[in-house]
Amino acid sequence: MIGYLFDTHTFLWAVHEDAGRKLSDKVSMAIENDKIPLYVSAVSAYEITNKHRLGKLPEYDYVVENYHNILRDLGADELPINTNHAHLAGTMGWTHRDPFDRLLAAQALTDNLTLITNDPAFNSLERIQLMW
Repeated sequence: MIGYLFDTHTFLWAVHEDAGRKLSDKVSMAIENDKIPLYVSAVSAYEITNKHRLGKLPEYDYVVENYHNILRDLGADELPINTNHAHLAGTMGWTHRDPFDRLLAAQALTDNLTLITNDPAFNSLERIQLMW
């Protein structure tokens, strides 16, 4: 599979009215290029709704309430989590402990996707393709 996978924060920045200014020019151009598929992981849906429920993302009510419409408007497809992703996330020799990041990294690696992120935690992973 070829395409781009959003890190959760990058997805939120891409769809939030004021946050889009946080994206790099390279990322903005990639999002606008309809020739390369965009993906948002199912783990991002869980991360967003869980953190919103806990009061950590109060400014993203709109995203929680309109998630599927936002994906459609962005031109992104949902990337489900499968057992290959889960197995790699659990077994990869990466010291980073965040389960959301581990699943996103495993999906990018397994499905040969470029992860769109500015999170430096991913820089220590070998073989992962990153864009910022």
